[in-house]
Amino acid sequence: MTITLKDVAILTGLPISGDAIIGNTTKPGGGWGPLIRDRLGFDMPTTTPNQGRGHPPLNAGQVSVPWLVSHIQQEVEINDETPEEQVERYARIYLIGLVGGFLFPDKSNRWIQGIWLPLLTGDWDAIGEKSWGSAVLAGVYRELCTCSRVGAKQAGAAMFIVQLWVWEHLPMFAPLDPRPYRRNDDELNLLQNLPYGVK
Repeated sequence: MTITLKDVAILTGLPISGDAIIGNTTKPGGGWGPLIRDRLGFDMPTTTPNQGRGHPPLNAGQVSVPWLVSHIQQEVEINDETPEEQVERYARIYLIGLVGGFLFPDKSNRWIQGIWLPLLTGDWDAIGEKSWGSAVLAGVYRELCTCSRVGAKQAGAAMFIVQLWVWEHLPMFAPLDPRPYRRNDDELNLLQNLPYGVK
């Protein structure tokens, strides 16, 4: 028994066919700052605003998750009159947070690797045509191998896939349904369109 691509596709809804997730792992000549400014529309300082305490928002090819979240929360809310360009910018920021912070998190959950920026700031159709499920599964297996070494204390990667897989294949470890009562038709219709892991 092992986690397969089919498991990832069914549990998460991530595509497992399409273009491979490949890219340059070295930051561009000018660093990530110009790319962020060009694609996301704001500057990220490379120094800490708190008189040197804490971490800068952009550091060694990584973007600070807390800074990104706080920056988004300071922005105006999206409504029917929000320009399409601004909506697209928020969508890209959300995607960067989702991919870098949930599908490919680091062990601290505080940093998003800058290598995801070029992949998520390009053409919308190209983003959706990539095989994200296979990349996530490869990341999980790599991290399972790394964290099995002597001295390893943490695991990164999308370990929620391992948890969902265990619940599916070894139901004695799955939590009880916190809402055992019958769901209404609206809830059932909503669940019908979501990945199996959400159900």
